[in-house]
Amino acid sequence: MSETGTRARTLVVGTAVAGALVAIVLGFLTFGAQASSQPHRLPVAVAVPDAAPPELHAAAERVAATGGEALEWWVVEPGEGRALLDDQDVYGVLELGLGRGGPTVTAVTSGAVNPAGTQIAGQAVTTAGQRVAEALGEATPAASPQVRSETIHDTGPAGRTAPLGISALAWVGGLAGSALLAVQVRRQRLRPGAGARCAHLALTVVLVTGVLAGFLALWDSSWDLGWPVLGFLALTASAFAAVQGALLRWLGIPAMAVLGPLYLLAPSVASQVPETLEPAYRVLLWSWTPFRFSTEGLRSLLAGTPGTDQVTVALWVLGAMLVVGLTALLWPRGTPDGARSAGEEAEPDAADRVVDVGVDETDRLPRTERERPAEHRDGGIRR
Repeated sequence: MSETGTRARTLVVGTAVAGALVAIVLGFLTFGAQASSQPHRLPVAVAVPDAAPPELHAAAERVAATGGEALEWWVVEPGEGRALLDDQDVYGVLELGLGRGGPTVTAVTSGAVNPAGTQIAGQAVTTAGQRVAEALGEATPAASPQVRSETIHDTGPAGRTAPLGISALAWVGGLAGSALLAVQVRRQRLRPGAGARCAHLALTVVLVTGVLAGFLALWDSSWDLGWPVLGFLALTASAFAAVQGALLRWLGIPAMAVLGPLYLLAPSVASQVPETLEPAYRVLLWSWTPFRFSTEGLRSLLAGTPGTDQVTVALWVLGAMLVVGLTALLWPRGTPDGARSAGEEAEPDAADRVVDVGVDETDRLPRTERERPAEHRDGGIRR
């Protein structure tokens, strides 16, 4: 078999194997994280006042003892329970109290907390509340309580999906702009300097931020899109675009092999509850994905809780991404942007398919018999 045939066969087999490996990796990192998720010590709280009757304290202790491996119940006071929920330290609170008509049972959740975790916790605290109500009703049938549900910082259906969707759009918008610029540089139509790259980044951020704010206003007109929210959107778009532009500048178009799959990996993991992920997924994937920080920070701002740790951590992480991305984007290189290496110069662009044939190659072309070499009219130079 010729060398050309062997090389072609190797490329055919290698590309097929590469496709299978990509499917395996993406399967483990995306659908694998979702398929293997299950609650493990999800933090929830049961709140009972110190002055409550002994039967309520006994009910709270029974609830705390029935969590198993899935739930981790904390016994706290009512005010402390809501404070924990505001700080997003717990996903739900079961409040046991005493009203005018007798005992009260309330399942409390928050719109500022991860929606998937809130759903799990809401079902858990409601089920526990129903059991407590049944037990109290058996003791005093006349004062059997009804389980009430309450949601604080309610953002509606849009608030459960918008933060992650906005983060994904910010990533796609910045990536599209940076990739198109990299294509023009690769084709040597542009050789942008530091000023041009800064202008491109600034324009991308302004436009993408406007698009994101427009979608938020369209999805729910009741949200307060003030400067804190707009500033956070601008920071998110800036951090994403700076990192993307830096990678595309230094690695070229092959950087899309990293930036593209991140769009597939990050949303599927960022929406997960950390207490439901396998330890490997939580440490190696969920802990660092940039979508997680932007999603949680924006959700807290839209819910009216800007002082939470989620917002503070998001500001630090996105700010660090912006600084690192800008530094790499503007760092001077040994060769001008858009200049090709010797290997790239030897290969024509796939779109052009034009090969430069030197003058020495024409001398090797067959000539007609008895044809004498032509002489230059002026200098007598043979060719």
